Amino acid sequence: MSITRQVICTLRSDGTDIMGSSTLAWKYPDSSIISGSLLTVESNHFAVLKSRGAILSVYETGQYPITTPDQPILGSIVQGFFGGQSPWQYEPIYVQRSKLLVQNKGIATSKEMAMVEYVADYYIHVDTKDDAVKLITHMPFERQVIQVSEVAAYAGPVIEQAINQILQVTPLEEINEHIHEVVELAKEHLSSFLNVYGIALNDLKLLILPSDARMRELISLRAFGLSELDAVRYYTALKMADQGLISAPNVAVGAPFNIGAPAVGTMAIAGVTDLNPAVNKE
Repeated sequence: MSITRQVICTLRSDGTDIMGSSTLAWKYPDSSIISGSLLTVESNHFAVLKSRGAILSVYETGQYPITTPDQPILGSIVQGFFGGQSPWQYEPIYVQRSKLLVQNKGIATSKEMAMVEYVADYYIHVDTKDDAVKLITHMPFERQVIQVSEVAAYAGPVIEQAINQILQVTPLEEINEHIHEVVELAKEHLSSFLNVYGIALNDLKLLILPSDARMRELISLRAFGLSELDAVRYYTALKMADQGLISAPNVAVGAPFNIGAPAVGTMAIAGVTDLNPAVNKE
């Protein structure tokens, strides 16, 4: 048990902030605080002072002397009545006010039940002293900290549900046309959910793309104005060309390939097929 006055803060001995950019809340590790100790709150933090589970006060930026009911009780009185511990245990908890970046990744399905991947990046912060109290009241601590990753774990199902609500009735090729609608719905659901924990949502960016690499390539070819059949042909031709197969151009234009006849050339791919005997005799 400490019997000297302390300076309670989040700074390490080298001057760096222990909370960094991934910690939303942090409990000061020493609960044996005596009268006259100074609670230091940085400009990007709130500090919540608890004793025996009750919230005593919430502090903004500044340095505050802590007044306890009495000095720590020592000697045989402590040993006999309190098992060697002071009856007044104080728990300073620091809450991050800065905007923090959170990321969620997941899988959703389109109208055709095609699987798509999404990446949601969003910024959060704790805005007021009341919000700081909400955070430490409703979100449990993992040991001494609440990490950004824990917020992501809580918010994941909410984001997934909001995205699937629209994507499951939207054809795969039309998802990008509805991306703004998806983002707004996800923001609405996420903001309402985080508000229970005293967390404000600042912005959300959403990226959605097919989880299958082949599907992404086919959609890219469709973007050039190709029909579904032509997109499949050109995709197959590109894969064959990667393997050095000379019949790749024939596949691209849907022409037969005969052994002994020259393959369709680049002019045939562009639509000039009358220069190739393999095409003309059909």
